[in-house]
Order: sequence, then C-alpha cells, then structure tokens
Amino acid sequence: MRVLQLGPYPPPHGGVQSNLVAIRNFLLRRQIPCAVINITRHRKAEAGEVYYPKNSMALLRLLLRLKYDIIHLHIGGMLTTRLLGLSLVCCLMPGRKSVLTFHSGGYPSTPQGRRSSPASLTGFVFRRFDRLIGVNPAIVEFFRKLGVPANRTRLIYPHSFSGDVSEPASLPENLADFFKAHSPTLISVGLLEPEYDLPIQIEVLGRVRQKFPSAGLVMIGSGSLEPELRSRISVQPYASHMLLCGDVPHHVTLQAISSSDVMLRTTLYDGDAVSVREALHLGVPVIATDNGMRPQGVRLVPVQNADALCDAIVEVANVRVQKSPIAAQADETNIEAVFHLYQEITNEG
Repeated sequence: MRVLQLGPYPPPHGGVQSNLVAIRNFLLRRQIPCAVINITRHRKAEAGEVYYPKNSMALLRLLLRLKYDIIHLHIGGMLTTRLLGLSLVCCLMPGRKSVLTFHSGGYPSTPQGRRSSPASLTGFVFRRFDRLIGVNPAIVEFFRKLGVPANRTRLIYPHSFSGDVSEPASLPENLADFFKAHSPTLISVGLLEPEYDLPIQIEVLGRVRQKFPSAGLVMIGSGSLEPELRSRISVQPYASHMLLCGDVPHHVTLQAISSSDVMLRTTLYDGDAVSVREALHLGVPVIATDNGMRPQGVRLVPVQNADALCDAIVEVANVRVQKSPIAAQADETNIEAVFHLYQEITNEG
C-alpha cells in the first residue's frame, strides 16, 4: 500500500494539518509509504516526500508521476470551484482509490451547503470518491443528501493523541515564564483569521483581570490577522499579560493547553475543532461559542457576546481546582479507523 495525501501541510498548525500529519506518522511508523502534496500558499523546501507545487499544472504532473495506490484529499473551509475541480481530478486518476476527508464542520448549514443536491456539481463530484470521511454527524448526513451511498461514508473524528504531554520542561522558555507569572491562564489555539473572533478575547481579558489580577491570555496560531492583533494588543494597558506566540509545533501546543486553566474557542463560523477535543482529553475546561456541534463537556456561550464570555470565564476560574499534570494516554483510534478504511478499499480490487 502506498498513500498520497493532498491538503494543508504545516506550518501553520491547524486542525486539518494536524490530522494529515497524524495519518502520515501512523503510516510511516508501519513502514507504509506516504507522500504529501501541500495545496496551500504556504510553501517550504521540498524534503521527505513532502511536495509544494507552484501551480495547478505542477500539481497535476505530481499526481501523474508519483507512485501511490490511494489518494486522500483533505478539504477544510469553503468548498470552492477550484477544490471541486481538484476533487474530480483525484477521482479520475487511473488505477487509484480516492478518499476525501471533509473537515468543514459548519459547511452543511451555509447557504452554499443548503443549496447542494444530488444534481449539483458537488453531488456529482462527491459521488465519484471511493470513500468519504465526515468529521461530524452533520457532514455525514450532508454526504447522504448528495446521494452518496451509506456504505461509502464514514464518521471519523479528526483528533488523535500519540503520547504523553505531561512534562512541563518541554515548554519553550517564553511560554513557561508566561505560565509561571499568570493565574488563571487562558489559551486560544487556532488560525488568526476573522472567523475566530479573536478581538473579543482581547477585550474580555481586561474584564477578567478585574476579578483575577494575575490572569493572562496565550494565543497560539498564525494567519492574516496577526499584524492587526499585535497592534490591538499593544495599545491595551494589560498588553504584557497577553502572549501572541505565533505558530508552534503541535506537541508544544498540546503542552501549552495542558498547562492552561481554560481554553477559549470564540468563533463566528466553526466546525468540530480538533483543539477543543484535545483540551477536553487533557482535562482542561473549554468555553466555546455555541455552533450546535460542540462535544459534551464544553461550556457554551452565544456568538459575539462579551458579557457571557466574561461571566463564563470567571465562573470556570472560580471553581477551577489546582490541577496536577495530566499524562495524556496515547489514543490513535481515529487514525486506526482511517487505516482500516485504506485496507478496505485496497482489498476491493
């Protein structure tokens, strides 16, 4: 078996990237070749069978040249015509099996998603895949709406845990010092993009510090809003109590989450966030915007409601007991499910 994955490859370290990397690492540990083609504007030097084509023709040449049995496409965000075209190309590669993981949890409820039908271009393309993976039940139901047979769809959540993150010494110095100086420490993990409503977190920290003068906020991630957010933070009287640390490796992110008191996930548009499930697995309380699909145990707040967010943080921080380091046990059940799906389709002949 040889696998080729197409999707966003880190950096930055978002949820889709983490899932792609987890699948690749799982396969490589089992001596199963797994190459990657990055399909985003973020590019690095090619190494270790990770490719960064400069344009669509270069991508097509790679698809025709590389040796693989399974092509696995990862799509997050909006489903553009360009991505539908790429999907169709993947399905038409001769002698290969095709898999799509659709990570965009909120897409079925968008106007574009609601308009989709078996007769739409989306329906036509999605039915060409050998298997479709949805990261939440709403996406799997969306596949059925498009006329995809039930036996070709799977519900597989994207999160996984490959080891122990309990060792505090693994934190970089700037993060370790910040955590020592602040309590409670709030953390936000995700891309720095408009849909994550990050300015509300900056505003609310000032209110929280009126109740907890040592409170601090760590923001992990990168994106188009980074300069604007840095500027917004710099003019706050409590600027030194916020750490916008950019993109960091996934294992460091997990350690930072484990060291935090509360995770924040404030969004205007969101699906099933990997970081939310990671925080819950690590025993860290999560306060998130209610998007109708949060996992059990998340404290929900309305969209763009600073009062509700502040009240929730204060309430959670008041009852938060002194926590001991948590050793997150390895759990790759979801990645194993993807591997079993690979085995299933390669045995179909």
